[in-house]
Amino acid sequence: MREVGATPGRGGHRHEEEALRLADEARAALAQLFHAHDPQGIVFTMNATQAINMALKGLLRPGDHVVTSSIEHNAVWRPLKALERRGVEVTAVPCTSGGALDPADVETALRPETRLVALLHGSNVLGAILPVAEIGTICRRRGVPFLVDAAQTAGAYPIDMEAMGIDLLAFAGHKGVYGPHGTGGLVVRPGVELETWVEGGSGVESASETMPEALPARLEAGTHNAAGIAGLLAGARFVLEQGVKRIRAHEMQMAGLLIKELREMPGARILGPRDMAQRTAVVSVVVEGYSPDQLAAVLDQVFDVATRAGLHCAPQAHRTAGTLDCGALRFSPGYFNTAEDVRYAVDSLREVV
Repeated sequence: MREVGATPGRGGHRHEEEALRLADEARAALAQLFHAHDPQGIVFTMNATQAINMALKGLLRPGDHVVTSSIEHNAVWRPLKALERRGVEVTAVPCTSGGALDPADVETALRPETRLVALLHGSNVLGAILPVAEIGTICRRRGVPFLVDAAQTAGAYPIDMEAMGIDLLAFAGHKGVYGPHGTGGLVVRPGVELETWVEGGSGVESASETMPEALPARLEAGTHNAAGIAGLLAGARFVLEQGVKRIRAHEMQMAGLLIKELREMPGARILGPRDMAQRTAVVSVVVEGYSPDQLAAVLDQVFDVATRAGLHCAPQAHRTAGTLDCGALRFSPGYFNTAEDVRYAVDSLREVV
C-alpha cells in the first residue's frame, strides 16, 4: 500500500506492473502450496465463503443434484439451501457424531444427475478431517466435479489437488495461510468451466460486452485488493519456508496437549475424533453445567484467553454432534502457541469452573 499503491491491470505505469507482478507471484506461491496445475486458475476473492459461492453458483443449475455432508459450515450449507429453493436437489450424507464420513456412503449418494460433490476438508467445530483423497478418487472415477472447502486446512494440512482429485478448492487467506483478513481464493482445475456470478471491469478485453473466457480475469471483476494480495503472498511464502508438515506437527502437538489436559477436567466433553491423525488443531469442549458463552467471556476478560463460543456458523455440525442446543467452547492452538500457552489456557478454564 505504501510503496506500490496500485492494483493489477488498472493502469499503464510501473506501479501497476509491480502490482501485477506481486499478484502473479502470489498465484505461483499458492499453486505451489496446493499443488495446483495452473497458477492462472487461482482466482482471488475476499474470503473462502465468496469462493464457495462462486463455485456453487457458477456450476449448479435447476435440476442438478449435489452431494454434501451433515457437518458443513454455513459457507457451504446456506448457498446450497438457496440453490435448493431454485430447483437444485441437495443430499447431505450423514457423518458420525465425531465427524467421520464413509466414502462409500458418498458414492452411494451419487446419481446420473449429480453435478457436484461439495465437502469441507476439516470441520471448524469437530476438528474432524474428511477423507478427501478417497472421495476425490470416487469423483474422478464417476466423472463428478469435486469442490473442497479448505478454510480450516489450507496452509495447516498438506493439500495436493492433483493427488486428491480436487477440481475446485476454496481457501481462506487469514487462517493457515497467514494473510490479512478479507483475502482468500478459489483454485479452479483446468477443464472446469464456471459461469460468471459477477461481471464488470477486468482490465483486459474491455471492448467486449461479456467477461473474458480465460481465468483468472473471467472471475475477477472489479478492482483487486492489491495490498491484501501482497500480504497473502507474504503469508504463503512463510508457510512454504516453514513447511506445512512442520506447521501441522507443531499444531497437533499443542492440540494433543490441550486435549490431554481437558480430559482431566471433571464434566468436560471434547467433541470430534479421538484419533489425532484424523483431526485438525481445532478443539471444542462442552463443560457440564456451564454456558460456553459465559466461559468464553470470563476467559477473555479475566485471563486474556481468546476462544470462540456458540454454534461457530456451523449448526449442522452441532446438530450432528448433539450440541445444537448449547453450542461449545472452541480452542484453536496455532503455530505460534507454546505448551505454556496451552497449560495456562486450561488452568484458566479450570479456575473458572
